[in-house]
Parts: sequence; structure tokens; C-alpha cells
Amino acid sequence: MRRSQRRRRTVSAYRDGERVVVLIPAQFSRAEEREWVDRMLERLASRDQRARRGDADLQARAVRLAMRYLHEYPGAARPSSVRWVNNQNGRWGSCTPADRTIRLSHRVQDMPDWVLDYVLLHELTHLVVPSHNSAFWDLVSRYPRAERARGFLEGVSAAAGLDMSDD
Repeated sequence: MRRSQRRRRTVSAYRDGERVVVLIPAQFSRAEEREWVDRMLERLASRDQRARRGDADLQARAVRLAMRYLHEYPGAARPSSVRWVNNQNGRWGSCTPADRTIRLSHRVQDMPDWVLDYVLLHELTHLVVPSHNSAFWDLVSRYPRAERARGFLEGVSAAAGLDMSDD
């Protein structure tokens, strides 16, 4: 626990080896301190859980999303493989319709589930419509949080100074 005189409202936490360091404003009461420590430990645990998502989890998630949002294309919206990759620095995901493979950037692993689902659905939709035409965007827009997820990704890109494309 580190209290800061300069910190007014924000609370953050990070891992330092085996320890968790929680940064809080100095004026927080002991009750607020305990509440925020518990909250931040939960957030770190949730982040760790997302980071442990494997390729098999990703494949299962893709099948569920395809069944829900692309149900009228039962064969077409099924990827042969979905996996995490570390070599995509200019895109969130990619799809190769010819061999039905989808790859997602490791950068998406720590993002909220609704953002992961958007990126995955975007790539799944390329199995049905390879281009970014109006039919493609009509299918992607079935996802209720599509615009919000796009905004989230644009914000992450801008904050990190990245030029990330839709694919």
C-alpha cells in the first residue's frame, strides 16, 4: 500500500514480482483503503484470468459468437482455427478466409470481454464477407456493443500512439 499526497481520486495497482502494490490518495480513510485494496485485487485477478485464456478458449468463444450473431451462415462462419499471436503490431486481428484461420493480437488478451468479442466477431464476419463492404458492417453491427468496442480500440490506439487498423 502506498499513499500519495499528490494523488486525489485515482487508485491503481500493479504487480512488483510476487507483491501487489496499490496506490491510493493519502486522504483515504482506513475503510476506503480496505475497500479499494479488495477492489484492486479483484481487478488484477480478473486481468490474470483473461491473460490465461488459451487458444482452445478462443476457439470455443468464436463458435458461440458465430452461433449467436451469424447463425444463418452455420458452415461459413466456422473457423478452422483461432489463436493468439504476438506478431501483430498494426492490427487487432486478422482472418484468412482461404484457410479459415483467425489470429488475434496478444494486445487484446487483457481487454474487457466485450471488446474481445467484438474483435473476434469482426474476424468471424470476414469468413462470410471477406471485404469491408456494407454487408460486412451490417453483420458486425448485430453485436450490441460494436460501436462502443470500436471507440475503446480507437482510444487504446490513440493513447499508445499506435496506428491500428480494423484488421
